[in-house]
Amino acid sequence: MNRRQFVLGSAAAARLRAAASPAKARVIGANDRLRMAVIGCGGMANGHMDALLKMKQSDNVDIVGVCDVYQVRLDAAAQKTGGKPHADYRRLLDDPEIDYVLIATPEHWHCQMTLDAADAGKHIYCEKPLTRTIPEARRVIQKIRQTGVKMQVGVQGMSDDSYATAHQFIKDGALGKVTLAQIDYSRNHQDDFWIYKVDPEAQPGVNLDWKAWLGPAPKRPWDPLRFFQWRRYWDYSGGIATDLFIHRITRLIKACGLQFPDRVVATGGKWEFTKSVAEVPDTFNMMCDYPGGPTVLVISTMANDTQVPHHIRGHQATLEFSSSGFTIRPQRLFAGGRPEIVHKKSGAESVALHHRNLHNAIRKNEPLNCDMMLGYYALVPCLMAVESYRQKKYLAWDAQRERVVAA
Repeated sequence: MNRRQFVLGSAAAARLRAAASPAKARVIGANDRLRMAVIGCGGMANGHMDALLKMKQSDNVDIVGVCDVYQVRLDAAAQKTGGKPHADYRRLLDDPEIDYVLIATPEHWHCQMTLDAADAGKHIYCEKPLTRTIPEARRVIQKIRQTGVKMQVGVQGMSDDSYATAHQFIKDGALGKVTLAQIDYSRNHQDDFWIYKVDPEAQPGVNLDWKAWLGPAPKRPWDPLRFFQWRRYWDYSGGIATDLFIHRITRLIKACGLQFPDRVVATGGKWEFTKSVAEVPDTFNMMCDYPGGPTVLVISTMANDTQVPHHIRGHQATLEFSSSGFTIRPQRLFAGGRPEIVHKKSGAESVALHHRNLHNAIRKNEPLNCDMMLGYYALVPCLMAVESYRQKKYLAWDAQRERVVAA
């Protein structure tokens, strides 16, 4: 055996040992500084970085590393935060000084980066959705349980207490039997939707690693639209379902105490932006039947932003969410002098509060506002809706094997 063979063999053996015995997370005291790093430095990540920089003193947290495959974004993030720049996220995970990572990449990278971060003993804040596919989600759940690291899924609305409070009222019977819940997430655009600026400076092989960006996604030639406007393509995103609906259905799942649906069907199409090169539709709707009820209806269009009331309908009362909390109004047939119930929320849909919750989970074992299981419960109906739309079929959930089947 020559020296090169020995070195390669030793490196392979080290990787196998790391996979078999994940690193342990550093024990963090209540007053210890949390050192975190950012993987993916695009628009979403910059919102996180701005919030975290403001929290540096109040939360004793420091951004010590940043990573991106596009050098322009990487340089800007390093300058903004003072964090050490990395072009390869695996080298960032090798740093023993890092306590937790923010994963703010396109959806198709969420699974592998989460698995690698957990194996490296890093706590994780992963932007929604949990993963790009359901089998990936099961792998992530198994890994998080195996390693014991904390994982927060980036549905920031869960740091508003309205949904946990609503759940308690529903559990106590304030609405009677819940039969239907409805919610929306609609926007409006003039010429096309999700048209993010294409940076002419981006040059694969010069300042951008296209192969690394594609990663587990299908191999395709360089396309700046796919890189800068990835939400419009099925390879990297579930479109409206996984980018917008995930925020909304998580709220209803939390409030109603739901887990997996029985059946899901989706409708929609490219009704307004018919000449768009986007693969995903501009209008998308899904209906989900849960075991014994309720039916959950979620609607969206990118061509009209008029909101639908966010209601949970019970036999005896209706709960309506608002920007300040929620109101429970008795149905006329069951009023009988029962007063309205008004809840003024605490917390908010806030990146800062969602990170703070993770900080407290790491330091004090505080319950996470959006842990991996809540992330999984919300992911399943959204991905079932995507497949229902693409296959033009009504789909069902096999609860025993945790997989999607024909209805």
